Amino acid sequence: MSPVSAPLFRDPIHDGAADPTVIWNRHEKTWWLLYTNRRANVPCQGVAWVHGTDIGIASSPDRGKTWLYRGIIQGLEYEPGRNTWWAPEVIWEAGVYHMYVSYVPGVPRDWSRPRYILHYTSKDLWQWDFESRLELSSQKVIDACVHRMPSGRWRMWYKDEANRSNTWAADSTDLYTWKVAGPVISGPGHEGPNVFQWKGYYWIVTDQWKGLGVHRSDDCENWTSQGRILDTPGSRPDDGGFGHHADVLVCGERAFIFYFTHPDRKPGEKHGFGDVHPYSDKRTSIQAAELEIPDGVLVCDRDRDFELDMGEE
Repeated sequence: MSPVSAPLFRDPIHDGAADPTVIWNRHEKTWWLLYTNRRANVPCQGVAWVHGTDIGIASSPDRGKTWLYRGIIQGLEYEPGRNTWWAPEVIWEAGVYHMYVSYVPGVPRDWSRPRYILHYTSKDLWQWDFESRLELSSQKVIDACVHRMPSGRWRMWYKDEANRSNTWAADSTDLYTWKVAGPVISGPGHEGPNVFQWKGYYWIVTDQWKGLGVHRSDDCENWTSQGRILDTPGSRPDDGGFGHHADVLVCGERAFIFYFTHPDRKPGEKHGFGDVHPYSDKRTSIQAAELEIPDGVLVCDRDRDFELDMGEE
């Protein structure tokens, strides 16, 4: 067995890879890792380093064992100027890739600007066509996740920052037109919802900034909390902090979770609100771990050696 690399990937341009999602590229026959390309090594004021960001691309020809940086997604310009893209969600349906990506106009130094979710489509993952700006529950929505419901319709889960930073949902029958369904996960604020189906249940994990909150459902409508995972430091290189904003890939009986860490941050320290942030505070790495479900409870031992084999779709 060749244990998974730790970290799995670091961005070679800005060293701020975050918010990962994985998708099989049917044309290249490779796995793609798309992520928010935070500008960790750029000196700037406030939180400008998490704005002005592109969507980075890495690919793996060997089922996830090694990753090569490929550049950024081009052609996402929605309006003139230098703008911000975060947290891509990409699905394949009926010969088309659909991407739902968070968008912030300009390069703000604070968190006050409006945020939207934009819809793009592509045939090859390289060239994208703009479809629409989604009209959802507020003008501060980010972090889309899309999954098919048991009824066959599509549901999008997202963070609504204007509504206590809780998870809300919208429904669609065609992936183009969406109708708000209302709040889904309430309570303390969180972000980055990710929904997947595995071993007889639906699961949703959310970034609570102190690990990932876990909820389980029989019907993808009603959710029961199961505590947190990735909430204690790991011992692998660059895996000592909390796990943040994750994507889960189900491969038959196995499920792999891809998440990012702030390797140089210490638990309990406050971050993100000073005027100038040091590089050590900003840099991020992407990690992978394997999930397990003993006795119906989702767990993740991030220190356990395993071989990452993502297979082929």
